[in-house]
Formats: sequence, C-alpha cells, structure tokens
Amino acid sequence: MSLLLNGLFALELALLLTHEMDAVGQKEWKLFIFLKDLPQQTAYWVFTLPHIVLYALVLFFLLLKSTIILYVVDLFLICHLLLHYFFRKHPENHLTGFWSKLIINFAGIIAGIHLILMMIAH
Repeated sequence: MSLLLNGLFALELALLLTHEMDAVGQKEWKLFIFLKDLPQQTAYWVFTLPHIVLYALVLFFLLLKSTIILYVVDLFLICHLLLHYFFRKHPENHLTGFWSKLIINFAGIIAGIHLILMMIAH
C-alpha cells in the first residue's frame, strides 16, 4: 500500500507543479481580484514569488517525512479543482484547453483517491 500511496502522491505533486507552470504561461493571476489590475510584470512577480516559499515548505516537510503535508496537499488539490470549476467561465480564465483541464482534473482526482487510501491505511 505504501508504494501505491507514494506513487499517487508523487504523481499529484508532479501534476500540481506542472499546472503552476501552465498557470504562469496562461497568466492565471488575471483571475485574482487583487492582481488583475497590476502591471503585467508586477502581477507576474507577485504571483510567482510566493510559489518559491510554498514549494520550499512542501519539500521541507516531505524531507522531514511529515504525513501532515500529504493531507495538506491532498486537500489543497481537491479545493483547487473546485475553484477551477467555479471559475471555469471567468472571462480571464485561459486554462480551458484539453491539457490544462487534464492536469487540473487529474491532480484533484488523484488527490482525492490518495486521501481516501491514506485514511483507510491509517
């Protein structure tokens, strides 16, 4: 079971990181009310810089072998999927292509499966 759980988590984390690369390319910051009116370069920096801290925190807790981070990432990705669903018709949402949707949906679905399996295993 631990091999399956590790594989699922690795896949969901890879999808999350890939989505964030896609989000930068699609200027996802235009969906955020506090970023949408900033100059593009400023919005880009304000959007991308916190990701350094977030990635570092995830990696830090993974290196500590903390199981809490697994639950946090799972719950984040499930909520993230729901947010993208609610904002699917937003005029500035450019994450509407097949690849973007596949990444977002699979990340959330795999996170849900991972979360359920973790709760069963513990």
